[in-house]
Amino acid sequence: MIIVGGGPVGLLLAGELRLAGADPLVLEAADGSLRRNRSYGVRGLNGRTSQSLRLRGLTEAFAAAQAEMFQVAQGISRQMKGNRARGHFAGLPLVEDEVPPGAAGGFILKQHVLEGILAEWVTGLGVRVRQGSEVVDVVQEESSVRAVLADGRSERAAYLVGCDGGRSVVRKRSGIAFPGTDATMTGRIARAELADPGAVKSSMHGPGGMLNLSLIPGEIATMEFDGGPGDRDAPLTLEEMRASISRVSGVDVRVARLDGGIRFSDNTRQAATYRQGRVLLAGDAAHVHSPVGGQGLNLGLQDAMNLGWKLGLVVRGAAPESLLDTYTTERHPVGARVLRNTRAQVALMRPGPQVAALREVLAETLELPAAKRHFIAMGNGTEIDYAPDAEHPLVGRFAPVPLVSEDGHSLLVTGSEVIRKTANGHDRIQIVETRTGPDFLARPDGYVAWATSDGDTAGLTEALAELGVS
Repeated sequence: MIIVGGGPVGLLLAGELRLAGADPLVLEAADGSLRRNRSYGVRGLNGRTSQSLRLRGLTEAFAAAQAEMFQVAQGISRQMKGNRARGHFAGLPLVEDEVPPGAAGGFILKQHVLEGILAEWVTGLGVRVRQGSEVVDVVQEESSVRAVLADGRSERAAYLVGCDGGRSVVRKRSGIAFPGTDATMTGRIARAELADPGAVKSSMHGPGGMLNLSLIPGEIATMEFDGGPGDRDAPLTLEEMRASISRVSGVDVRVARLDGGIRFSDNTRQAATYRQGRVLLAGDAAHVHSPVGGQGLNLGLQDAMNLGWKLGLVVRGAAPESLLDTYTTERHPVGARVLRNTRAQVALMRPGPQVAALREVLAETLELPAAKRHFIAMGNGTEIDYAPDAEHPLVGRFAPVPLVSEDGHSLLVTGSEVIRKTANGHDRIQIVETRTGPDFLARPDGYVAWATSDGDTAGLTEALAELGVS
C-alpha cells in the first residue's frame, strides 16, 4: 500500500490504514526543512475534523499546540470567541450563539505543527515514511500498481493513493480528468515588515481587495481580483508585495523587509473520479479551490477518514473491492459542494458597491438563526449525510455523541443486552454502554452504519459484515 505525499492528508490516511491492518508506505518528495519553510499562514481545523481527530485521541495534542501559539499570537483567542467561532463566509463571521452539547471546537495551527503531530502519531503506529522520495510516474499493472521514483527506483503495491497536491503527478499520470474554472484572483502571503506598521489595517473587503496583517506576527496577506497569478513559482519580491499592499489598501506603503512568500489563487477543479483502478486520490490531488473560508485542508482530512478504513478492509481481504467505489460516491458530492461555496465566497469578496450591497444583505440573512446554522454546518462539514434515504435518521450521519476509538475499530453504542449479544465475539468492534438515546453502530470514521430506536436488531448482522467485523 503506497501513499504519495506526506502532508496532513497523506499522514492521516497512513495512520487510518495502519489502524485498519494495512502496512502503508508514505513517499514524500520534500524534506522536513523545506516543508517548514512553506508553512505560511495558519490552518483551521473545523468542527467535523475536530470530531474525527477526537475519535483517535489526538485533540489533546492539537489543543496544547494551539495554546502555545496563543502565547505568540493573542489575536487568535479573540477570533475563537470563547470556542463559539465557526469560521467565516467571505469575511462574514460565523459564530454560534450557544455551543451545542457534544460539539467539538475548532483549532488553529501552523501547517508544519499540524504535520508534526500527525507524523509523531503515525510513527508511533509503525508507519514507514520516506522523505526525499519524489514520484515521477505511476504504472498500473494487472494485480498491482508501481510508483516510479525520480532516481529510477520503483515501489510496487496492491493500491496507491495520490495525496500529492493540486499538481498531482499521480492524477496526471493516471489520466484522471480535472475539470473546473481558471483563476480570477491572486493571493499573496509574505513574511514581511512594513516601515510604518500603523499605516494600514486589516480588511477583508478593502477598496482594492483583501489585506490581512495576519494572526501570526510578521506575516502579511493580500488578495486582488486581477485574473490570477502568472508564474506562481517565481520568487515573490519585496516590490511586488509593496505594490499589492498599496493597491488593496489604497495607501502608499513601504516594505522594510521581506523574507519570502507564496502566491495562491481561486483556480477551482475537481477530479472526475476519485478512483481509477488501483489508483485513488485524496486531498488537493482530488480537488482544488480558493482557500477563502479554510475548507480545503478539512475536506482532504475527511477524504482520508472516509477512505482509510475502506481501503484497509479491501487490502486485508475483509471486504470486496467494490467497497472502494463508495469512496467516490460519498466524497465527490461533498467536494463539489465545497467548490460551489468557495466560488461564491470569492465572488462576495470582490470590491465594488454592488457586491458590497450583496454582502450587507447576506449579513442580515445570517442574523436569522436557521440561516446561521445552515452556513455554519456547510462551512464545518457537519451537514454531511452519506445515506439521505435511510429509514433511520441517524444512518449516514456522524455519531450524535462524542466517541473515542484510538484503535480505529467500529463502535456499537447500546444499552440493550440483546443488541450487545448480537455483536459479542465479533472482531474489530468496540462496545460502548449507554442508557439514553437510540442504539447505533458507527463506522471507524464515526459515521452511523446502522441504528434503531426500538431495540430491533434487524439489519445489524448485515451492517457488521459490511464493516468487516467477523
